[in-house]
Amino acid sequence: MKVLVAVKRVVDYNVKVRVKADNSGVDLANVKMSMNPFCEIAVEEAVRLKEKGLASEVIAVSVGPTAAQEQLRTALALGADRAILVECGEDLSSLAIAKALKAVVDKEQPQLVILGKQAIDSDNNQTGQMLAALTGYAQGTFASKVELAGDTANVTREIDGGLQTVALKLPAIVTTDLRLNEPRYATLPNIMKAKKKPLEVLTPADLGVSTASTYSTVKVEAPAARNAGVKVASVAELVDKLKNEAKVI
Repeated sequence: MKVLVAVKRVVDYNVKVRVKADNSGVDLANVKMSMNPFCEIAVEEAVRLKEKGLASEVIAVSVGPTAAQEQLRTALALGADRAILVECGEDLSSLAIAKALKAVVDKEQPQLVILGKQAIDSDNNQTGQMLAALTGYAQGTFASKVELAGDTANVTREIDGGLQTVALKLPAIVTTDLRLNEPRYATLPNIMKAKKKPLEVLTPADLGVSTASTYSTVKVEAPAARNAGVKVASVAELVDKLKNEAKVI
């Protein structure tokens, strides 16, 4: 079984994001970039399926700039067999990325596609669902457990009311939640081996895909500064402040 895993290049989660002076976007100059944490979980799940003998090949794919090869090499170091970069310098919408991934799915014909449920930069939580709609594949989103049995994937989903298990006929799309697994660290020998693994670079034109955006960014602003909290000496003082200052009681 072939497994395709989508990964995204994002600002590292430890970095404090700064907005450009002209409010046109986020300042990426000299900022550490990493693989999206949810994508790391997706890669780990695909590699575990291969280690169990349930998958024969794991392919990492990314849609983004040339620099995204760094994140694909990380995926290769974590256990993916080969990688594909759909090189595009534009700031793409979720739909454009889903269209590019659909073209890669058509090309590779994987039985299972695993994506992070969302990226920590835009937080859209859309690409997996859009890809499922475009391909017509069954989908299991927010997965906290994935079990394969023959041509069926049993996916335990995290929903507002608790947990829901759905049986998906392969091929299928799965998006990962935080509790699915804990990603491993890439070892130095595997990092060195990853440099020799194949990484194919394609363009949207090669795949016959248009990446024209359907929206434009009007303005990006930093969150409003919050007032500092205060300590109170007694319950009576707390009640007084809630009543007379916050006016919530």
